[in-house]
Amino acid sequence: MGDGTLIQGRYRLLERIGRGGMGEVWRARDESLGRRVAVKCLKPLGTQHDHSFTRVLRERFRREARVAASLQHRGVTVVHDFGESDGVLFLVMELLDGRDLSRLLEDNRHHPLPVPDVVDIAEQVASALAYTHEQGIVHRDLKPANIVRLTDGNVKICDFGIARLGHDVGFTARLTGTGIAMGTPHYMSPEQIGGDDVDRRSDLYSLGCVLYEIATGIPPFDLDDAWAILVGHRDTEPEPPRTHRAELPAYLDRIILDLLAKRPEQRPDDARELGRRITAGRAVTAYAPAVPAPRTRAPQLVGGRAVLPSWTHGMTTGHKATGTGPRATPPDPAAGLSGEWIPRPAGDEAAAPVPEERPDPGPEAVAALAARHGAGLSLGRLGRWEEAGEVHRAVADERERLLGPDHPDTLSSRYEAAFTLSRTGHAADALRAYKRVAEARIRVLGTDHADTLAVRQEMAYTLGRLGRYADAHQVYTSVLAARERVMGADHPDTLRCRHNLAFNLGRLGRPGDAHRLAREVAAARARVLGPHHPDTLVTRYEVAYELSRLDRWQEALLTYREVAEARERALGPDHPDTLAARYEIGISLGRLGRSTEALALYEELVADRTRAQGPEHPETLRARHGLGVNLGRLGRWAQALAEAREVCAVRERVLGPDHPDTLVSHREVAVGLGWLGRWAEALTEYRRVATARERLLGPDHPDTLTGRDDEAHCLEQLGRGAEAVELYRRVAALRSAGAG
Repeated sequence: MGDGTLIQGRYRLLERIGRGGMGEVWRARDESLGRRVAVKCLKPLGTQHDHSFTRVLRERFRREARVAASLQHRGVTVVHDFGESDGVLFLVMELLDGRDLSRLLEDNRHHPLPVPDVVDIAEQVASALAYTHEQGIVHRDLKPANIVRLTDGNVKICDFGIARLGHDVGFTARLTGTGIAMGTPHYMSPEQIGGDDVDRRSDLYSLGCVLYEIATGIPPFDLDDAWAILVGHRDTEPEPPRTHRAELPAYLDRIILDLLAKRPEQRPDDARELGRRITAGRAVTAYAPAVPAPRTRAPQLVGGRAVLPSWTHGMTTGHKATGTGPRATPPDPAAGLSGEWIPRPAGDEAAAPVPEERPDPGPEAVAALAARHGAGLSLGRLGRWEEAGEVHRAVADERERLLGPDHPDTLSSRYEAAFTLSRTGHAADALRAYKRVAEARIRVLGTDHADTLAVRQEMAYTLGRLGRYADAHQVYTSVLAARERVMGADHPDTLRCRHNLAFNLGRLGRPGDAHRLAREVAAARARVLGPHHPDTLVTRYEVAYELSRLDRWQEALLTYREVAEARERALGPDHPDTLAARYEIGISLGRLGRSTEALALYEELVADRTRAQGPEHPETLRARHGLGVNLGRLGRWAQALAEAREVCAVRERVLGPDHPDTLVSHREVAVGLGWLGRWAEALTEYRRVATARERLLGPDHPDTLTGRDDEAHCLEQLGRGAEAVELYRRVAALRSAGAG
């Protein structure tokens, strides 16, 4: 076969687009109808194969044609024709405009596909399998290479070459009894490996293997040796997908593990049941969202309370890896800064630069700048970051003029100016500013100086804020090695770096590693600082968070409760960190299905936050949002809708109409309207959210696409199927383009 070959005077081969063990697939043109098709040709066999072997292969090929031609479903590749030409068997199929899942993974460097795409593929393949199984056909070789995702988002199953017709078991046994490998090791069910009879549940097992791979980037038994893979399928329980990728929805993790059950009777009974479970899980995720956890908080001061130990004064609250970051203890504003610049000793890694000769600025000018620097720090402690940034930039410019650009005091002001940029949402600008300070401190002070390590650690934190977790991991690892070498493993700054490294591991999709490291840091901080020190409790809070990402909600709940109780004793019941831990307890209760308890907790939390922070504080509104979500979970949708509308109105006024929290509230309003059957009103809300997200985040951002999915679902409920299908296709195309 070659370019230009004409088969049966009708199908002209144009370009080979695939090659397998027994055949080739060509892009071709149907000269009679003027359309593009795909032609699969069985390779001619040499004389080394005996006639019985050849006969089996030919029968297998004809069998694929008959099986495939009998299927009429949008999720199954259409077969137009088949026959034999000059001793070559051929099969003519529709030409698919898309990529098979194996190619998608390769193009994505074997990174997992986006979660919405995994769910969409699962749902479509389940529908196609339900149809084929109802026709009495089992595929028996389901794998990523045999599932194609088209550019319009539709998914099709291909290659029924070893499919089994339910009424023809004996003939299939003769086909598979020839020693020909039937199936692919990475995706074969235990009963298929053992040579037992297979039914539709074997295809479900193979689908579980496929979903595992596209959801995590690796198959469930990622081994090089084929025999080891087969033994793994037969004897070894797979690791839960969420151990490889924490953001996978819990329901999807559970479905995949159920599909991979060793015994067929432990799997879903059929593909229809599987499809219902996927739809139900997606509906819960889409329409009854969990309250988002507040992972970033601005530093705050709490004073005047006798309950606070002395070491809490001046501390900042919130998650160390996302709140205070890796800053060292701020200098005492009253002490001022040194006006003396002592370069690092010559020979310390690189020659120190010779400072530029400048007129002595005088002690009064140095003291005045130190006082202004302290004022900037005080503004920051009060959360007035914009004003603090203006002060630090002005002081930095003046210090540079009087002391020089590389003077430690100048660099200290530049450092603080960068810090204010990070706290006002300008992470990219902050990173550039930190980089300049780091370069100067390395040049002047050396790579292992505490100030150099502090700014490099802050760079790592900012990289994480920008979503560059791999880069952040590299910097944290380097800084940690230096801190351990210079300061020792138990120094508070070393432990802070290890804490941030643990947090970043979680963001890299390694919750198991993050959990283990956070536990180690919590134990070390308890030993060095005490079990009730805020830093110890912050790390225990992180331990609880990683437990939740591992779906170990009961353990997370117990840990959050212990942290909340310890914070209440040490910091007081109204301290923001105490209230934050109580909020996480509510999330855990909800996730455990204990919505009645969660509702009671949120009612108390709303009252306490209102008293401590005011009725319109963002965290008060977040607690009210959680209250509304749990009202919905308990089926009290009229109350849930009223609560969502009130919170939405306040957020719109306080935070602005386009703030992410405001949009979340609009979506919750739509959820309530939908559950109450008021789909026309729900459509207005969903469109408002999707349009705002498209304007702010772009048309292909995951949150925008989720909003458009909500809109399409609503259109379906209103009976506007054509509009829904068109919108689903647009969303699928954008997702496909993003994945590519």
